[in-house]
Amino acid sequence: MKVLVTGATGFLGSHLVTALKARGDEVVALVRDPRRARDLGGVTLVEGDLLDPDALARALTGCEGLYHCAGKVSRDAADNDAMWRVHVLGTRALLEAARAAGVRRAVVASTSGTIAISDDPSFIGREDDPPPHDFINRFGYYRSKLYGEIEALKHNRDGLAVVVVNPSLLLGPGDRLGSSTGDVKRFLEKKIPAIPAGGMAFVDARDAADGMVLAMALGAPGQRYLLNASNCTMRAFFGKLERVSGVKAPAMPMPRGVTAATVGTALLERAFKWVGAEAPVDAPSAEMGQLYWYCDASRAERDLGWSPRDPIATLADTVDDLREAHSLSPVWA
Repeated sequence: MKVLVTGATGFLGSHLVTALKARGDEVVALVRDPRRARDLGGVTLVEGDLLDPDALARALTGCEGLYHCAGKVSRDAADNDAMWRVHVLGTRALLEAARAAGVRRAVVASTSGTIAISDDPSFIGREDDPPPHDFINRFGYYRSKLYGEIEALKHNRDGLAVVVVNPSLLLGPGDRLGSSTGDVKRFLEKKIPAIPAGGMAFVDARDAADGMVLAMALGAPGQRYLLNASNCTMRAFFGKLERVSGVKAPAMPMPRGVTAATVGTALLERAFKWVGAEAPVDAPSAEMGQLYWYCDASRAERDLGWSPRDPIATLADTVDDLREAHSLSPVWA
């Protein structure tokens, strides 16, 4: 089928394009900068952005399906407005244009963080759980993704079937912008001073791309599908990274509790700024590291036939790719 992919030059989008081309689909990519798309061979490029109606109309002409991966990832509150424009206003404009163009199915990439954030280590998020607004409202990225997801599902009507996928943290090779694997890079550079007290969830970006393809074919309209390969404490995650990389994990734990961690980190940031240096961790990252992001991918496994690869293989591929891309030393002392 002929499909449009937004965000095709990003981490998830680039793997999705590879999967679609392997299937024999005809792929159109909406790109803001064609120079960044020079590696997308065999793809029709349309220059423009999500708020450009003429570009959307050109890109969607003749398409039966739409994969929406475009997004902006940031922990900086200064980027909140920009993330809202992309994730909410951009999603609205894209799906309105898709309906006008006669597109039949759309798969929208959201995040597990619209479902699975908690301060309870026993909590595991599932698709029908209510949004954890108390936590989501602390982070501009997750807030904009939640309302983008709500906007997307509003368009599940009038001949346009909309399915949402919610991958956990994306790891694996190919994150050229460092939007998702940045913390692993910092681990390899020994720039993480202490172990956060919380827990994380992650999935290989290649498997998340496969999940989107399956959702296009088999996903129930109006449904959400979590995509996740591993839930683990931050201590266990760093231990796995130590085994696959040879880099010694930090031994010192961060203070337990969100307040203690964020206040301590804010003071550390201020001290480093005073001497003209960059702090090893920022306050939003410290707060996120105290929370638990565990989620369950049973629905995708059961209804879509999706399955992730071994999480250790994902970590090993992530480490190898970061070392190659950034000329990092094979083993640190």
